Amino acid sequence: MTVKSFLLLLSTLWFLTFSYNSKGSEHLELDGLVLDRSISRFGHQFYFEFSNLWRDLPTTAGFNIEIKETVLPRAGTQLTLLMNNQIVYITYLGRRLEPLNERVEQALYSVMDAMARSNLHKASPDMAKNGW
Repeated sequence: MTVKSFLLLLSTLWFLTFSYNSKGSEHLELDGLVLDRSISRFGHQFYFEFSNLWRDLPTTAGFNIEIKETVLPRAGTQLTLLMNNQIVYITYLGRRLEPLNERVEQALYSVMDAMARSNLHKASPDMAKNGW
């Protein structure tokens, strides 16, 4: 990277920072995202199938999903789905190829349930703690 391109990048970042901050309370928010932090072929396949189903949901605004994969030596991998930084679903994949359709559907149902519970907590603060 040359000095000229570095200065151009730095000035662009400076301009963007102050132009967004000068608007006051308007913030740029990204939501409805599915982030892929998988590392294996099975994890990427799980992400691909889950994201296809995620696109079909009518309302995903306000919810971000992260698919995180952890390798377990000699056992396979652990896939964790986090919705807005809270664990929603965990599954274990072996070292051999297994059908993922059931697990993807279970994950989607778990996320939809968590989204409904989150909306209930936001809509009704009286029922947020114990349901009564």
